Amino acid sequence: MADFQIEREVVIDAPVEVVWRTITEPEQIRQWFADRVELELEPGGRGLMGFEDRALPLVVETVEPPTRFSFRWNHPAGEEPAAGNSTLVEFTLVGEGERTRLRVVEGGLELLAWPVGDKERFADEHRGGWAMFMDRLARLLAERPGE
Repeated sequence: MADFQIEREVVIDAPVEVVWRTITEPEQIRQWFADRVELELEPGGRGLMGFEDRALPLVVETVEPPTRFSFRWNHPAGEEPAAGNSTLVEFTLVGEGERTRLRVVEGGLELLAWPVGDKERFADEHRGGWAMFMDRLARLLAERPGE
């Protein structure tokens, strides 16, 4: 059976509170992730992550400052995101002194009614994407000492 779970973990040279702001404030998210960001930071809040070629609407699932944040996206237009029609992106932050262990997991792909080949391509693309974006986030915060 194919592994559709997408996971990435990095240790960032910044305190948890700084990392939290960087992954939850639209002006901060634009510096490392999406070109266009709209985000209502509350459970059930709506948002959008815009990239070069597309914009993905999202719905916030969990907001537990400063340790947990999640949202659903990749759902069909006109449908409310739920298990079975979207993927769930979960960020977990753990303080380690003045550093933060940040883990992102994108799951739920196995529940989508997509052909297996499409799921495999999506998982491969998003594994590469999350690796790139998390590394970019770590570099960004390493360049901002004392925040």
